[in-house]
Amino acid sequence: MTNLNKTFNEKGEAVSPLLPENIKNFLIDIDGTICDDVPNEEAERMATVLPYPDALKILNKWHSEGHIIFFFTSRTEAHREVTETWLKKHNFKYHGILFGKPRGGNYHWIDNHIVKATRFKGNFTDLVVKNKDIEVFK
Repeated sequence: MTNLNKTFNEKGEAVSPLLPENIKNFLIDIDGTICDDVPNEEAERMATVLPYPDALKILNKWHSEGHIIFFFTSRTEAHREVTETWLKKHNFKYHGILFGKPRGGNYHWIDNHIVKATRFKGNFTDLVVKNKDIEVFK
């Protein structure tokens, strides 16, 4: 993975390091994003669902460009083996998987680092810049 840059606050104290500006840290959902949506209650389908070809192509491209690819899924640790086997079978390149994302959607991520969110609506392509209204703290 990419080296992190040391970062300091206004008092000169070390704070969480940052990736270089040209590297993105992608957190990507699995179900409904890189393949059809398979609920945890139908885990038997996780092994046979087909990946979206455009997702495989773009994610592997981003990986080869040096970006960090992590899957962040509502699948549970009980689904780890079937998930990792499926990703390997379909040749997804990635750095890791975070299981146990809260279910139900309507996510609102609060962080001390810059966060950019992109809602998947059916096609994986390279990202483009668009200005949209967002909720922020006063």
